[in-house]
Amino acid sequence: MGAQWRIVLSVLLTLTTVMWSVSDAMSSAITIAGNGPELRVVERLAHAFERSHLGTVVEVRWDPSFHPIEMVKSGEVDFAVAGQTDADLVAIPIAWDGIAVVVEFTNPVKEVSSQQVAAMFSGVVTRWSALGGTDTNIVLIDRPPNQHIRGTFESVMGISGHIPASAQVRRSDQRAISSIAGNASAVTYASLGVALDAVTYGVGVALLVIDGVEPAKETVKDGRYRLRRPVLLLRKKAPAPAAEAFSAFARSKAGQDIVEETFVSYGEPDK
Repeated sequence: MGAQWRIVLSVLLTLTTVMWSVSDAMSSAITIAGNGPELRVVERLAHAFERSHLGTVVEVRWDPSFHPIEMVKSGEVDFAVAGQTDADLVAIPIAWDGIAVVVEFTNPVKEVSSQQVAAMFSGVVTRWSALGGTDTNIVLIDRPPNQHIRGTFESVMGISGHIPASAQVRRSDQRAISSIAGNASAVTYASLGVALDAVTYGVGVALLVIDGVEPAKETVKDGRYRLRRPVLLLRKKAPAPAAEAFSAFARSKAGQDIVEETFVSYGEPDK
């Protein structure tokens, strides 16, 4: 009987160990949701975090139709990548990104004021000739209302709720920029990082100078280019330890070095 009980006890201990291991694995799973141009950076942060925190798995859920903040509030994910704060959530800033105003490269308009951008996208100015361009209609290419790039753009320009319903909507920066190439009448706004890549790779677009300031990482970082948006990680106020560790990693020097490859670091990295 003693031997039998030892076998039973050994099996119970093994099962308990397995259950603890499963529980630990579940508590070390992190989910992140977003809908904007940050996907590449978030994936790189996730992979680097997994390498430095063995046993932790980071799942990235990304789609232009997502409402990431609501996904956090419902408990579906741990983090939302967003550009605005929420009173019910904790916001961890990890980057700045400019919002470029993009036109076809043959468009003679190269520089505008903030007021002129606001007038274009609110439908007050409808022809390029009013801005020193050709006498053609301005074709607006807008973004979906659930994407934080649109919310930030409208807020900074002071035109919230005033973009005409007739504006065409594109779900991603890439599609918005593709709609501009070959269409000298069109104008859109997009992530500065994506727009700069498009120019580098020879897509037929140009970025407008606004208020005499070039859209560039340097001018975004020092605030001279005021059409910029924060990139935030939003989480619940009582996070799991793994989620708290991920946000700390994103703010560390290693995390900010990854951020800098596409965006502008938000500030001095945490120690």
